[in-house]
Amino acid sequence: MDPVVYFFVLGVIARLLRSDLKLPGVLYESLTIYLLLAIGIKGGVELASHPHGAMLGQIMAALGVGVALPLLAYPVLRFGGQFDGCNAAAIAAHYGSVSVVTFAVAVTYLGRHNESYEAYMPLFVALLEAPGIIVGIFLGRMTEGGRELRWPALLREVLLGKSIVLLLGGLAIGWLAGPQTIAPLKPFFYDLFKGALCLFLLEMGLIVAARAGDLRKAGAFLIGFGLMMPLLGGALGATVGWLVQLSVGGTTLLAVLAASASYIAAPAAVRLALPQANPGLSLAAALGVTFPFNIIFGIPVYYAMARFLHN
Repeated sequence: MDPVVYFFVLGVIARLLRSDLKLPGVLYESLTIYLLLAIGIKGGVELASHPHGAMLGQIMAALGVGVALPLLAYPVLRFGGQFDGCNAAAIAAHYGSVSVVTFAVAVTYLGRHNESYEAYMPLFVALLEAPGIIVGIFLGRMTEGGRELRWPALLREVLLGKSIVLLLGGLAIGWLAGPQTIAPLKPFFYDLFKGALCLFLLEMGLIVAARAGDLRKAGAFLIGFGLMMPLLGGALGATVGWLVQLSVGGTTLLAVLAASASYIAAPAAVRLALPQANPGLSLAAALGVTFPFNIIFGIPVYYAMARFLHN
């Protein structure tokens, strides 16, 4: 297990033992901004150093994965789990989007295994935030009889949310600056990255353990869905990554993104567009089940999938 995961486990144990451990809210927000910017900047620097003629086809394939995921999740939730259309669509929207922190943990995992990956993979993180959310919201509104949706407000919430702005902004800064100009910032954005990720995962462990009650209320089906959907998404992402000729590391990261579920961008957008949906259900599955499953067990599984396909 990557050492950063132990900090997540520490947070879970501390909360379950009713410790008064907690990170200040300002620090948690600052760590979020730092991690998003650092991922974007490192991707932009590498992007400036490598040819990227094959990117377009791979990007289109990745976007196709983002659209397909909520379409796969919705009927399972609607008819298998007997959720109403609005809640099924809201949960599907969360699983159509991605988790930046899961991506960051996967990057450190690949680093420990000396596995390289395409420099532009952070661009995939930013591009895959939005499509699944939009498809999920569209499905939810269809079940409501097509009630008018304020698309400008929704698109602004999705496309100008902090995660996408910081990721794309970091990519642009890293790409424009290039490796030599960005070198003075490396001690901050490169050397401190793993330490910041450890603190963030400590807080995530506290949050996940605090939602244990929501998870019990969600029921066995939603827990099972939170375990099976990432495996289905990971298999889809790994297969698509292999088909579009990503490397083993790139295939792993696309599988990780497809297997993850959003708990930053999606809740804000879904709250705006589907206010009658119960946010506790979506967060219980995405944050209480899928996130810990992925960072503890899932990432090695998706890496094994990628190696199997490439071999």
